[in-house]
Amino acid sequence: MSKEIIINSSSLQNRVAITENGNLVDFFVDNPEKRRMVGNIYLGRIARVLPGIRAAFVDIGLKHDAFLHFSDIGDRFKEIQSVLDDDDDEVSVDEDDDSEETHHKHKRRQGQSDRQIPKLRKGQEIIVQIIKEPVEGKGVRISSSISIPGRFCVLLPFDSKIGISKKISDYRERRRLRNLAKSIIPEKYGLIIRTAAKEQDEKALSGDLKYLLNTWNKIEDAVKSKKPPALLYSDLTTTIRVIRDLFTPDVSKVFVDSKKLYKEIRDYISFIQPELLDKIEYYKGNQPIFDTFKIEEQIKTLLGRRVPLPSGGYIIIEHTEAMTVIDVNSGRYAAKKEQELNSLKTDLEASREIVRQLRLRDIGGLIVVDFIDLEDEKNRKKIFDELKKEFRKDRAKIAMLPMTDFGLMQITRQRIGHNIVQSMYEPCPYCNGTGLLTKRSNLIHEIEDWLKRYKNEGRHKSLTLRVHPSLGRKLREGTISMLTKIQFKYFVRIKLVEDEEMSPQKFEFIATKTNEVLS
Repeated sequence: MSKEIIINSSSLQNRVAITENGNLVDFFVDNPEKRRMVGNIYLGRIARVLPGIRAAFVDIGLKHDAFLHFSDIGDRFKEIQSVLDDDDDEVSVDEDDDSEETHHKHKRRQGQSDRQIPKLRKGQEIIVQIIKEPVEGKGVRISSSISIPGRFCVLLPFDSKIGISKKISDYRERRRLRNLAKSIIPEKYGLIIRTAAKEQDEKALSGDLKYLLNTWNKIEDAVKSKKPPALLYSDLTTTIRVIRDLFTPDVSKVFVDSKKLYKEIRDYISFIQPELLDKIEYYKGNQPIFDTFKIEEQIKTLLGRRVPLPSGGYIIIEHTEAMTVIDVNSGRYAAKKEQELNSLKTDLEASREIVRQLRLRDIGGLIVVDFIDLEDEKNRKKIFDELKKEFRKDRAKIAMLPMTDFGLMQITRQRIGHNIVQSMYEPCPYCNGTGLLTKRSNLIHEIEDWLKRYKNEGRHKSLTLRVHPSLGRKLREGTISMLTKIQFKYFVRIKLVEDEEMSPQKFEFIATKTNEVLS
């Protein structure tokens, strides 16, 4: 299998595509408007403590206060806070106002441990790390457990834990890496060995650990010199992070179309794993790099609402505020004979494509899939097993329930950041992201309602109506136009002005003599 990383860079954003045998399997967008914040470490100040919802809000200098749930306060909270040289940890909790409505909205998590939570107070300084990006106007989610990721390992300050990636399954290799980690880790630090460390020697792990310890020392120095809210550590950009985490020995080539980024990647790789340098290549082609590798056409499918399946069926992907809904349709592949087998084949194809799309779009949270109904329980289990097999390729944590009698399957996928659609698109200012516009006949009805109200109290007999050209055409059409009918009906002279900058959803009445805006 040929696995490649293709990086397309422009003045405003970088796009990273990962392909397997030419097929797009992962896609990342790095732009300044949606800069990833997960992993950043801040010195914050507690703004509110709400025991009723077992959470605190922390000012870390962003638009919205960060959300710290008590379950995200780590066991080594006191040790990390000791970097601040502050003994205020034992001050009792401030009882901020906690409305009954808010209390019921955030019920205590079932099964959550009742371990002793360190006492917090309003105004207290705290070191925290972002673990989830902001979603729909909500602030970021943070944790007091600090971890600093590297190429081969993750450093855990003030922790004694040694962990090995579950993806390293060989017992002997796990034991070797665990013994190696124990021999190089300093006292009062913990270490998680990443998948990329498989078959690496002590020199590689020690070099990575040295880099991480140096990073933590810089964070400690920054804590003592800065006042909250302040950024103490910023994780790597999306592009370099992809190189750090996904540029493994099984990748045959990395193609980059920017000299500056090419040099940056080479400098980084020469420091952490120089034996991979020969795989990095600067792309000099005349065509755009994504066109050469046929990435652009795959991206168009990726971002579409409708995704075709090989046998003629298709899936529809819809995003709502609460969940993502995926509908499976048989399309033209719907022969009357052997309906159960046809449905099974379409559902199996859909299962593979759904997993691919969730990875590509980086969709997280609750996902509900409406498969084509299957009568046989064995066939339903085949769909569940197929999804389970395909999800093994996914780095995100997955949980799913068996298919119901109605053909529905519930899946949850770890959500950390913005999905690709959120990274590349913004809500339409006209429809506010609904994809629907008010019918022009309804807008004309609203215009008449406005005139009816204005007739009773208005003093101007000559008005200017400013509308978008699409609505203007509707008002002018016909032998006797709707505009003429409205003028006679309400005994008012109306001058129609069509303005391209006007929203198709709105209209504006202006007093012709005084230029006073009336609506």
